[in-house]
Amino acid sequence: MRVFITGVGVISSIGLGKDAFWKALAEGKSGISPVEAFDTSNLGRSNAGEVKAFHPRDHLSAAEVRRMGRCSQMALAAARMAITDAALPEGALSGPRASVVLGTTMGEAGVLEDLDHAWIAKGLPGVRRAWIPKYGSTLLPIHVARAIGAEGSVLTLPAACAAGNYAIGLACDLIRAGKADVIVTGAAEMLQELQYSGFVRLAAMAPTKCQPFDLNRQGLILGEGAGILVVESEAHAVRRNARVLAEVGGHGMTCDAYHITRPHPEAAGSIGAMRQAIERSGLQPDAVDFVNAHGTGTKHNDAAESKVMRDVFGDRKVPISSMKSMLGHCMGAASALEAIGCLMTLETGIYPPTIGYETPDPECDVDVVANEARKGKADIVLNNSLAFGGYNSVTCLARPGKLPAPKETTA
Repeated sequence: MRVFITGVGVISSIGLGKDAFWKALAEGKSGISPVEAFDTSNLGRSNAGEVKAFHPRDHLSAAEVRRMGRCSQMALAAARMAITDAALPEGALSGPRASVVLGTTMGEAGVLEDLDHAWIAKGLPGVRRAWIPKYGSTLLPIHVARAIGAEGSVLTLPAACAAGNYAIGLACDLIRAGKADVIVTGAAEMLQELQYSGFVRLAAMAPTKCQPFDLNRQGLILGEGAGILVVESEAHAVRRNARVLAEVGGHGMTCDAYHITRPHPEAAGSIGAMRQAIERSGLQPDAVDFVNAHGTGTKHNDAAESKVMRDVFGDRKVPISSMKSMLGHCMGAASALEAIGCLMTLETGIYPPTIGYETPDPECDVDVVANEARKGKADIVLNNSLAFGGYNSVTCLARPGKLPAPKETTA
């Protein structure tokens, strides 16, 4: 069964909404700036892809803002953008055939930070009761489902920084299994003090900028945001004469089963995920036109991903780019936001750049789209997510009509 993407919504550090997001990506605009959400003066690092233009009351009611944490607010705002973009009619998302599947890494852990600071400063009386029901990663899809009336599966996938791809893949599986007709999917993540200080302590945070695949790269830069997509079965989309933005092909999911932070030196899991995504799309590797790399800017991750590219594509150098150079690493939301960037590449034939790329690294012998966007063939693209804990998830996205017909299966 074919699965189509018919709408997208974006909250990001480089723009709100699909058009602003894509314009900034294609122009190589950086969303990295000094953090304002919390004090970084004692951390030795101060930059992040913080979303500073998001004002919840522009997108949510006063009651919704009161009962939700920032992560849920961004998820719902992006979901409403995606639903509008999909031109879904009134009531199309209500009932048991509509579902919500979202990914995140830490969800509303920022609520616990607020609670902790208040408790330390004022004791238990300083803890507001209103904070308690705002906490929990499970609330992200619940808030969205409540707002749109979806009564089907409501799921949270806390699959580290592969969560967005995991959510999109599971949503497509539910549709192909006949368990839903339309699903709001993707991921959201908010910038949090615990997360930020943790990456500083891991010595994984770059001082000022993220330079994926560059010889002198010094680490990642954290980011935040929400990327939400509306996915529909072919029958549902055709029935309502929907505009199709892209088709979702196969997806690969594997685990390194090796180390909590470091990728496997042989990269077998990552290679397997890429091959699965290609093969399950009914394709050969030479059909892939562009790869959005995981590209965190850390020494080990970029080197391992370069090995993966060489193993999967051989001597053919497929153009790759890392949107994290502009967005920062948005953790659970990363691959969902990047999926939307891939979708826009399919629509425009423009490969977004990897900014900050200055000195090639012999260990990363890949075709990096460096500093300026590049025009090229864009029928089939891969979206890589190779996360902490060995979570590997790769999704194949295609221009409508460019994938072979899916094979019919029988029970």
